[in-house]
Amino acid sequence: MIFSIENRRGELLRATPSEEPELRRVLLALSVTEIISWGTLYYAFPVSLPSITRTTGWSVTATMCAFSLGLITSAVAGIPVGRLLDRYGPRTVMSAGSVLGCLALTAVATAPGLAWFAAAWALVGVAQAAALYPPAFAALTRWYGSRRLRPLTLLSLAGGLASVLFAPLTAALLAHLDWRTTYLLLAAVLLATNTPLHLLCLRVPWPGAGETHRGSSFAEVRGVVLSREFVLLSATLALAALGLYATTLNLVPFLVDRGLSTGTAAIALSLCGTGQIVGRLGYPTLTRRTGIQRRMTVLLTAGALAIALLAALPGPAPLLCAAAMAAGAVRGMYTLLQATAVSDIWGVQRYATLNAFATAPATAALAVAPALGAVLAAELSSYPLAFFGLAGCVAAGAVLTSTTNSGKDRPQ
Repeated sequence: MIFSIENRRGELLRATPSEEPELRRVLLALSVTEIISWGTLYYAFPVSLPSITRTTGWSVTATMCAFSLGLITSAVAGIPVGRLLDRYGPRTVMSAGSVLGCLALTAVATAPGLAWFAAAWALVGVAQAAALYPPAFAALTRWYGSRRLRPLTLLSLAGGLASVLFAPLTAALLAHLDWRTTYLLLAAVLLATNTPLHLLCLRVPWPGAGETHRGSSFAEVRGVVLSREFVLLSATLALAALGLYATTLNLVPFLVDRGLSTGTAAIALSLCGTGQIVGRLGYPTLTRRTGIQRRMTVLLTAGALAIALLAALPGPAPLLCAAAMAAGAVRGMYTLLQATAVSDIWGVQRYATLNAFATAPATAALAVAPALGAVLAAELSSYPLAFFGLAGCVAAGAVLTSTTNSGKDRPQ
């Protein structure tokens, strides 16, 4: 292993007193831009989907496949974007991502046919790789070093507001405008806010900017990426993402199948979102008390049990809502686990590149998560059985975690 918890050369990076105000501006700016990036590049789509299919005549399946293509492209593009981040820093990469996102959303809005629409979403995927959580997490991880957990938690809490703000905003726009004009306005918002904030606020000197020792760097990265521990981590994150996200995305039809009204199911979904906030707030405490391996095992085991409990409970509604909130809490913690696992094991040097490799399978899993629960339910003729299957995915991740080397497993 090239890096270990005992050998974190990157952890020596600490802000000087003169840089503290700049880092606070960085955190505030990224909190704003992540809300806007997630809102425009991701959460606006499910709200606008009915309007898109109604006015174009495209099927829901084909339109969703175009969106999924963007997520898959984001997973692939994340690896070269990570290398660019490590070398040049987030200011250039995230500013370019905002500009590209504006152009890509404009292409979505002006698509004359389904093929153009799909190609536009592939371009959106590249922008997502340069503008969503991974580059923002990389920026805070490198600049804050050993003090990264608190700003990462605050950023993830801010990012959680994206759906809260942009779902109703998109719906309000669609009530008065067609979906194409709505997307043009969202593209303008992305360009007018995120680009100047990235350019003006992400100005803290980037550690190692302009380094040219590519040979040794590539060899070190390759050694880590091909290691057994890294492969198991990537597989674990992918299985957890598949199970946790497919559960929450299919929660409403599952609860309706259980006999709840659509309104009550919607309340349960909102409680699931509340659980995500609670989980993220509780993650620092879990980090102080556990090492990375035990933390992953405990977290994924809890996630599998929460999903299995949902599948097993026939009711009543309050118990189902409580189980949904528990599953949401695990998903909220998973976001921070995904952001910190690589740096907890291999340090912050080359974090963006290593994290891109580690999370690419998980990002790809997100592309199929929306359809997975529905497909399982259709094949098994039962949403509860489908949820047991999703619980099995998360449990398999917990089993993989328990097979890794525990020598580094100690609280941070």
